[in-house]
Amino acid sequence: MHAPAPTVVWHAAGEEAVLEALDASREGLSASAAAERLDSFGPNALPKAETRSALRRFLAQFNNLLIYVLLGAAALTAALAHWVDTGVILAVVVANAIIGFIQEGRAEQAMDAIRQMLAPKSSVLRDGERRSIDSALVVPGDIVLLEAGEKVPADVRLLEASGLRLEEAILTGESVPVDKRTAAVAPAAPIGDRSSMAFSGTLIAAGAGRGVVVATGGATEIGRISGLLSTVETLTTPLVRQMDGFARWLTILVLLIVAVLFAYGYFVQHMPFDDLFMIVVGIAVAAIPEGLPAVLTITLAIGVQAMARRNAIIRRLPAIETLGSVSVICTDKTGTLTRNEMMVTTLAGGAHTWAVTGVGYAPDGEVRLGEAEADLADHPVLLEFARVSELCNDAALRRHGDDWTVEGDPMEGALKTLAAKIAPVSDFAAWRRVGAIPFDAAHRYMAVLHKDPEGRAWIFVKGAPERVLSMCSAQLGSDGRAEALDQAAWDGRIEAIAAQGQRVLALARREAPDDQAALTAADVEGELVLVGLVGLIDPPRAEAIAAVAECREAGIRVKMITGDHAGTAAAIARQIGLENPDRVLTGAALEQMDDAQLAAVVIETDVFARTSPEHKLRLVTALQSHQLTVAMTGDGVNDAPALKRADAGIAMGQKGSEAAKEASDLVLADDNFASIAAAVREGRTVYDNIKKVISWTLPTNAGETLTIIVALLLGLALPITAVQILWINLITAVTLGIALAFEPTEPNTMKRPPRRRGEPLLTGELVWHVVLVSTLFLAAVFGVYAYAVDKGHAPELARTMAVNTLVVLEIFHLFFIRNIYGTSLTWKAVKGTRVIWLCVAAITVAQFLVTYAPPLQQVFDTRAVPLMDGVLIVAVGAVFFAIIETEKQIRLVFRKPARAGSQASPARMAEA
Repeated sequence: MHAPAPTVVWHAAGEEAVLEALDASREGLSASAAAERLDSFGPNALPKAETRSALRRFLAQFNNLLIYVLLGAAALTAALAHWVDTGVILAVVVANAIIGFIQEGRAEQAMDAIRQMLAPKSSVLRDGERRSIDSALVVPGDIVLLEAGEKVPADVRLLEASGLRLEEAILTGESVPVDKRTAAVAPAAPIGDRSSMAFSGTLIAAGAGRGVVVATGGATEIGRISGLLSTVETLTTPLVRQMDGFARWLTILVLLIVAVLFAYGYFVQHMPFDDLFMIVVGIAVAAIPEGLPAVLTITLAIGVQAMARRNAIIRRLPAIETLGSVSVICTDKTGTLTRNEMMVTTLAGGAHTWAVTGVGYAPDGEVRLGEAEADLADHPVLLEFARVSELCNDAALRRHGDDWTVEGDPMEGALKTLAAKIAPVSDFAAWRRVGAIPFDAAHRYMAVLHKDPEGRAWIFVKGAPERVLSMCSAQLGSDGRAEALDQAAWDGRIEAIAAQGQRVLALARREAPDDQAALTAADVEGELVLVGLVGLIDPPRAEAIAAVAECREAGIRVKMITGDHAGTAAAIARQIGLENPDRVLTGAALEQMDDAQLAAVVIETDVFARTSPEHKLRLVTALQSHQLTVAMTGDGVNDAPALKRADAGIAMGQKGSEAAKEASDLVLADDNFASIAAAVREGRTVYDNIKKVISWTLPTNAGETLTIIVALLLGLALPITAVQILWINLITAVTLGIALAFEPTEPNTMKRPPRRRGEPLLTGELVWHVVLVSTLFLAAVFGVYAYAVDKGHAPELARTMAVNTLVVLEIFHLFFIRNIYGTSLTWKAVKGTRVIWLCVAAITVAQFLVTYAPPLQQVFDTRAVPLMDGVLIVAVGAVFFAIIETEKQIRLVFRKPARAGSQASPARMAEA
């Protein structure tokens, strides 16, 4: 059992109502009452999902139709007593099973990662005394004591809060700690606005407090997320789904053909059973692309290595090709598109508003007025900005090589950086703090009392702008002199800065008596002089802006889904270049929509703010309902369910939670959104290479099959034996196919629109190519075979020439298929790659050995081919290449060109 499910809405109810509903008191539970509740509600731990045994997981890997086809092929080769070939096929089957076995169980790992986020120890009141207990023993009704640096052990309704600030980014995506207070909030408030609650797994950044536990284990917010994660359906990838369908129909086709031909040969042509059986085996061997799964796996593995070099770590092989078909990227904001570092970008004081340049916490940048750098001599008020920012501050900046980090509150770190940009830090070294009023959510400001080097006392204040303005009686002009406070003007400037998505702080100061040695609230009320306003923002990554532009050029729609405020989200969306940055859908509005309504608006909307984990999951599902291939990026626990549901889940490697990583298909080692664009490019390259492998393999197999079928139907001798076909399929075809796995990215890869989610593997164009090439293979093989017979060559030599013709055609076909989107008649295309020529050289040497080496002649029943006949075979290959390349150029000329670099419209996306 978990916590009770009362009618009370905890964050909206008063403190006494909450205590009454839980039958608790401010003095805590008795030890006996706590024990009873532990028995009733269970430990404060997330429920563990049921898992299959290792043996069942391993055996499940063989439950695949393509595996059945391979096993059937192994049985056929074993019937031919080719035990080496049987071993090769079985090795492929076992290797695939091992890979699948290792990759299983990701949901269980994600659940375990979430469990590790719970606090190990907690301080509670038991029998009126403070006790430290294992967090698993916390029960509903316990009074928990919260202190800075600890994790919240359960969902807690606050009863006391003194400067309490919590980091809730793992749940809400907010980049700065949020203030907590005890006052009830609206029942419909989203998680990020429930200031009266402290949620399990969040970190206490500052202050202290206490509260009553209202939910434990699976009933907490983090527990609900783990529950979502365990029920989310993981979608299969397009390649896996299509390969399963291809294997199923290929199996049916092969069985039908074999059955019909066996019946024809036995009952119509009255062929001997043994001879007919060998012919049927030859057809099966020719039709089944035994080496295709191995080549596909190798192609994906090569893609894994290429992505790793681009800081993208693939956790599941098939996810690579999924990235290549991505049409929508749903991205978190904080830490993904932004740096997760606060930075001052705007200063408003007197009659001027200045812009502050720089990146992150590095104290490099300048204050600019218009296009010019502001001069301190002309704007002495800037020195006051620096003084308040530096001295009314408890944070510290630390340098680690070229990187700067902050210890303490991120906004205070940003103010430290601002001060360093305006004036040298040494200017403030001689100032001495003698008193302070820490920030508290109740009074919403921080104040300090300092003595300057001459011994004069100064009070500096920073805080919420409305609160600080109410404490001011004057303002500093641009010349640094005090003047009358224009309240209305400042209210307008606050709204203007906030409208840009910036968080606004007000800075103020006043002189104090030189002998003052302490600071009280009365010292700051009504006597302050306003220095000005500071606008802060979590800035977007510069590389993210370029990556978003590249994604849009590739026809990929980028959508921001964040728990942050709507204004902040819209401002970041504008800066990074989203298509509809000003159209924002909030979580509250999303709650009012059913699935059909959400599906109708999700295409046109690119910014979603104040969202919960359920919202993210619904949004991904709504996009998938339009047959869009969706990638979801994120770093928090709150992103894990959507990461798992998405076609391609992408987690941040540095700042990402373990739960997010375990639920994802791809982890970015550098937390860089730009790496996503590189991963998509690599994914498209991998899919192109897989398509090339299939486009190269299928015509070869079809040509071999047709050759045997035609010979059978016409009552002719087989131009190629079953063992020769096996040689071509398992050795020659696999070796040449592997060469295509190393093909580089084709030009304009990122200017093509993403392929449709439902686009079949066997497109009409590919089917036509298979028909054309297999027909040419059939004509060439029978033509060379007939030529050899007509010339009086022995049947063994004629079959040897036919086999060599097939291999030569495969090599020419390889050079043709390398460029499926452009011409193959360029020096770059002819030059190929190092791998291409190594494979061609290896196959050429092997084929010479099979043709001319006496031991292999005995195995494969071959004979030495005369020189001029060999030249004829190569010439046939050249004519074949000329025909298929001419046909491709005709298709390229008449194909309707896609608008390179155009962003797919929402309507086209929905139709895709």
